[in-house]
Amino acid sequence: MSPPKPTAAELEILRLLFALGPSTARQVHQAALDSKPDTTYANVLRQLQLMHTKGLLNRDESQRAHVYAPAQEQESVQTNLLKELIHKAFAGSGKALVLAALKGGHVNAKERAEIQALLDEGPEK
Repeated sequence: MSPPKPTAAELEILRLLFALGPSTARQVHQAALDSKPDTTYANVLRQLQLMHTKGLLNRDESQRAHVYAPAQEQESVQTNLLKELIHKAFAGSGKALVLAALKGGHVNAKERAEIQALLDEGPEK
């Protein structure tokens, strides 16, 4: 069974948790305020609870304040979303995705150098 696909709002919570590490609802709420000052604690708590029910988050209930953590590693979540994007938007072509990113100005000079270094290394062994 494939892991559940997060919504845009759930991806934002996951992004925060990947940066913070395992956190309480209050910690996630504080971090969310930086990018969305109108975010309420109640909305963050409800979102965390829904994501736990959906299987996107693990919850440690051993303390009074529950601690939430992503159920999957960041790389796994990104890989699954990327596979779906390549399939849906680029007809299954990873090359088309990379070319679109390079041509569309989504890659800065430093990132281009990193990509070139990877290409120069050749295929992984």
